[in-house]
Amino acid sequence: MFPPCQGPNRGERHGCAGRLEFLHGDWYSPVGARRFDLIVSNPPYVAAADAHLGRGDLRFEPPAALTDGSPDGLGSIRAIVAGAPRHLAPGGWLLLEHGYDQADAVAALIAGAGFTERISLADLAGIPRVAGGKMSA
Repeated sequence: MFPPCQGPNRGERHGCAGRLEFLHGDWYSPVGARRFDLIVSNPPYVAAADAHLGRGDLRFEPPAALTDGSPDGLGSIRAIVAGAPRHLAPGGWLLLEHGYDQADAVAALIAGAGFTERISLADLAGIPRVAGGKMSA
């Protein structure tokens, strides 16, 4: 078995060999001091005690893809937002998906981290599901 981000055909099958780098680690740990123009994340955001875990379509998802074990589901989002200023180039953007009921909490985390030009994007049902912000230039 190959480690999570290694093995044959990583990138080749999608036509992006040589333009894609796979790293495995805990949020920003594998990138060192590198900075990026864009950070996009679909982290686990379901609260640990959410009644939907293990039911319906979610029963087919690995639990670690859904919840980080935090009571409010925001543990991973807090880590991503807190680390983003050290890893975004000036003027870079952070975009992340969040739960249907987390828009206000995530917007507050993004504002508290000093992001400007904050945005919220809704899904097709009109529910805010993506939040983001721009790092000051």
